[in-house]
Order: sequence, then structure tokens, then C-alpha cells
Amino acid sequence: MLLLVTAFTSCNQEASLQTYYVDNELKPGFASFDVPTSLVNVEDVDMTEEQKEAYDSVDKLNVLTYMKEDTDASEYKLELEKVNTILKNPKYEELIRGGNTTDGKFVVKFLGEIDQIDELIIFGNIEDKGFMIARILGDNMNAGKLMTLSSVLEHANFEDTNLKGLTDFFK
Repeated sequence: MLLLVTAFTSCNQEASLQTYYVDNELKPGFASFDVPTSLVNVEDVDMTEEQKEAYDSVDKLNVLTYMKEDTDASEYKLELEKVNTILKNPKYEELIRGGNTTDGKFVVKFLGEIDQIDELIIFGNIEDKGFMIARILGDNMNAGKLMTLSSVLEHANFEDTNLKGLTDFFK
């Protein structure tokens, strides 16, 4: 009986981005970044009250990249399909989707309610480079307010952080 229960519960465990991160962060072709918001220098950036509130609601950023040039095409397609399968789970609600096949595609999804997001997920795929998954973790994040942070991030200093490698991914 115990064997049956163990087998049933282990089969019911669905893949999550968290387990995908843990399973792959040290594998060849992958690179990971875990950055608390305190490492992103925004001291010299003027923020509105809404932007400050959005910035303060974010605790940290987890990023996992997969570089296509470091692996063969079949491995890349397999990893891309794994991520797409995870993100098809209805618990990840879609916020926005965009891009094209030439410059790359992206999708933004979230866990929680639109005005109380627990996790914001940005998944981007550039066909000739690879893909990137960013998990923005925080407390009671608001989607509308988070979107106002894009102009703040344009002026933030990434030079002295682990994110410098991530910004190089998009060049």
C-alpha cells in the first residue's frame, strides 16, 4: 500500500520553474543569476511614488539563460520545449506576449492575482542565441506598477552587478 501511495504522489508532481532552475543551473549551456534588488543601483534615478512602490515590492530576481551556441540544436529544442510545457500550466496566467521570429519572442506570465502578484515570469527566446527565464519574486507586486519600472531600469547601474552578464545576452 505504501509503495502505491508513493508511486501515485510522485507521478502527480508537476514540473515547475523552480525545479527546472534547480535541475539545470549548473549544467553546461546554462547560466544562472540570483540578484537581490539591493544590488541594482537606482540611487541616482528619479522615481515616481508608483515606481518606488513597485521597486520596493520586488525582493529578488532569479535568471536562468540557455545559450544555443554552447549546445547542439536538438538539446536546445528539447530544453525550449520543457520550458514551454511548464509555462502552459494554467497556474501561470499570461500578461503579455510579443516579438517576432527574427528578433526574438517573449511572454510575461505571473502567479497570483493581477494586483497581488507573487511571481512575475519573463520568458524570452532569441532563435540564434538561446532563451532566458527571469523570475521576479516579491510580495503583493502589482502588474501595472511593475510595468512602470522599465524606464527606471534603463537608467539603473548594472555595471557592478551579476546582471552585467545578463545584459550582454541581449546585445
